[in-house]
Amino acid sequence: MKIKKIDAYEILDSRGTPTVATRVTLENDIEEFGFVPSGASTGSKEAVEKRDKAGSFNGKGVQGVITDAEKSFFPAFIGMEVENQLEIDRKIIELDGTENKAKVGANITLALSLATCKAAAAAKKKKLYSYINTLFNDCFNTNVQMKMPLPMMNILNGGAHANNGLDFQEFMIQPVGFSSFKKGLTCGVEVFNSLKETLDKKGFSTAVGDEGGFAPEINSPEEALNLISEAILSSGYKVEEEVTFALDCASTEIFDDESYIFSDKKKFSSDELINYLKELRKSYPITSIEDALDENDWQGWNNLTKEMGKETQLVGDDLFVTNKDIFQEGIQKNLANSILIKINQIGTLTETLETINLAKENNYKTVISHRSGETEDSFIADLAVGSGAGQIKTGAPSRSDRTSKYNRLLMIDSWENFEFLGRNELNK
Repeated sequence: MKIKKIDAYEILDSRGTPTVATRVTLENDIEEFGFVPSGASTGSKEAVEKRDKAGSFNGKGVQGVITDAEKSFFPAFIGMEVENQLEIDRKIIELDGTENKAKVGANITLALSLATCKAAAAAKKKKLYSYINTLFNDCFNTNVQMKMPLPMMNILNGGAHANNGLDFQEFMIQPVGFSSFKKGLTCGVEVFNSLKETLDKKGFSTAVGDEGGFAPEINSPEEALNLISEAILSSGYKVEEEVTFALDCASTEIFDDESYIFSDKKKFSSDELINYLKELRKSYPITSIEDALDENDWQGWNNLTKEMGKETQLVGDDLFVTNKDIFQEGIQKNLANSILIKINQIGTLTETLETINLAKENNYKTVISHRSGETEDSFIADLAVGSGAGQIKTGAPSRSDRTSKYNRLLMIDSWENFEFLGRNELNK
């Protein structure tokens, strides 16, 4: 089935910031949309998000970028076979001609790539997750099995996602002690609601941040983890046995002049921050730490991996930015043991799948992730299932831009009998 028409639209993400939606229409009038998210805490090597830089939305508009794409980019794809995702994405990369999508903009390229994939699945009359699974296995001559991902739920916010004294950006829970996705998600929702009650009783604000988590005026990781522990126990679950903790330190945001500088003016070297994280790990059942160090502190990452990699999932986000070339170098230098996958960091679906495959080939764990500026598009839920990624990070069970992903996963879970590994996903 060939592509007949491509349109794009200026829409809003969950922060009210403009982003791109693209509609791909096929010869038989099937049409599908691809919506693109946007990050607040971003790695310096991410693919470029192109904006107008003048005019509406305080210079953050994308209508001019869309107009340019409709004139000089989209026409090249009219008449192409929609099922040939690899060829379409290769053409996207070729026409852009830059390493970071700077010419066309990753927000344009990704919107087209995702809409194409959705349209192809519809043309084949296949569920999106099933189509992605076939695409993945065909591209890499493998036999990855679909499974339900272990949630990584951000329920308490700090850093760039909140206006409080917490330097670490996200405090998350993982429902590891359950036999199904639905039971795990139910636990997460109940803990989240219990945390709201706990905060309210203690006189803290229960307003939520960008990703749906609470943002109380607290000042230390220990205080955050103690509050979450109390909420877990209050909701009738067991800390460590059923629910563990995950952190996103977003340390690039606090790194300056070779030091990690906290809001209380304390300075840490790489080794000192590693030791602090080790002490936290001894005191709390922290099973995953994301961006523990700055994206360019590669020696620190190597030390961290040697010190904590056997017992803790160490996730590279800003470190790897879903870029298979950067990731490959990181693998060779023994950095981290897991990768965060954000589709807009690289700008096409094929490149995203290549990075996921590289992780699988090198026994790195994979976490499919949202962005802080999200849309109602639930594509990453299907991506997590179809690629057999194993874990998904998509915020708190709050705000429709986050729950749209959880709701999609709940529906998939009700349709299929896919495996859910819980704690074994972290221990394998």
